[in-house]
Amino acid sequence: MTEPFRQPKPKSAPSTATILRRGSHSEVVRISSILRKETVGGAILLAATVAALIMANSGLSDAYYSLRDYRIGYEPWHLELSLGAWAADGLLAIFFFLAGLELKREFVAGDLRSVSRAIVPVAAAVGGVIVPALIYVLINLESGAETLRGWAIPTATDIAFAVAVLAVIGSKLPPALRIFLLTLAVVDDLLAIAIIAFFYTDAIAVLPLVLALVLIALFWMLTHKFSYFFGTRAWAAWLILLPLGFIVWALVHGSGVHATVAGVLLGFAVPVLRSKRGGGPNAGPGLAETLEHRIRPLSSGIAIPVFAFFSAGVTIGGADGLYRALTDPVAVGIVVALVVGKPIGVLLATFIVTKTTKAALDPDLAWIDVIGVAVLAGVGFTVSLLISELAFGQGSPHDDHAKVAILVGSLLAALLATVILRLRNRHYGRIAEKEAIDSDNDGIPDVYQPEQPSKG
Repeated sequence: MTEPFRQPKPKSAPSTATILRRGSHSEVVRISSILRKETVGGAILLAATVAALIMANSGLSDAYYSLRDYRIGYEPWHLELSLGAWAADGLLAIFFFLAGLELKREFVAGDLRSVSRAIVPVAAAVGGVIVPALIYVLINLESGAETLRGWAIPTATDIAFAVAVLAVIGSKLPPALRIFLLTLAVVDDLLAIAIIAFFYTDAIAVLPLVLALVLIALFWMLTHKFSYFFGTRAWAAWLILLPLGFIVWALVHGSGVHATVAGVLLGFAVPVLRSKRGGGPNAGPGLAETLEHRIRPLSSGIAIPVFAFFSAGVTIGGADGLYRALTDPVAVGIVVALVVGKPIGVLLATFIVTKTTKAALDPDLAWIDVIGVAVLAGVGFTVSLLISELAFGQGSPHDDHAKVAILVGSLLAALLATVILRLRNRHYGRIAEKEAIDSDNDGIPDVYQPEQPSKG
């Protein structure tokens, strides 16, 4: 008996993953708030940089360098440091603590807890580190081992300067691209601190490092059992956690590992979600978000600008000095890596992820938008200045030339990104109009999907 003929079922079209799509409405609101604060911080940072350059290239240069090199602190604990070193080792630890908080929150409770959403900015950040480093090394391959120590200088993105550029040019960059840029920069910071820890640490004192790790474990316990130990007495928490954090910083500094590493480790130790005793994940912001709101103004408004003031000041020496600085292979490598290598790395990694996962860009975006953001990622400043000092020593000829190159490369990247993004501004305006439509007046624009609550 023959089987009756059955019409084969039509195959459903395979679903295509979308990269750089809109995040949740709450995440867009949160990131927009962060970037507004970073815009103000970027303006203060720019003012501090200009002030440092003016002082270092005027009759105030002696006063500037005397202030930067003035030593203060307690020598028996190896903490008698220059003001410049206190800014680099101490104030930047606040910045990296914030980076640790932000990165952990993104991967625990933010949109990036989804692997499909996290893979693109993480891959872009990795590509934006590897390609600039390779370009720098290739340019300096014949220049000697000393110049090669600067390979990591052009690997970082300065989010404060980048969003300040967006504000200056009046770009209406869509939230999806702003989140992409911020996440890329935060992952960059984490990679930079790993590079500092592993490649710019000459010798390690084991005992202080072990003691620091023990106290970080204590810090983790106190923050995770916050409501149990402190209840509603927040002032008591600050009286305990702040001194504990400072002791951890001092021990890491004494161990020979760069002290900013302590900031990231302490940031990772803070819980993102509320405990059951504190009401659970849906009872309100966790400790990480609370600390982020309180510390970000201190980081972007004081810590980073003060570091930039003491670090960016370099005596150029007129047109001849600028020519000598920019013809140093170190400077050539940095400028080319920031302006060319960074966008190639970010764009190439994003393209590879798109093709290997058979994904597609969000319909509202085009590859020219990714190129614009990738070029803007070449604005490297704060962490680049720090790595330059670690690689060559503050005030050395290579360090001075590297700082000039960081400024020039970042300026060129900002100008090129301005041209690209301004060409797309009218299109971004149409996206903004669509994202503002709220036909049911529920306070959430129609383009955003209903959000799923975070799981504890």
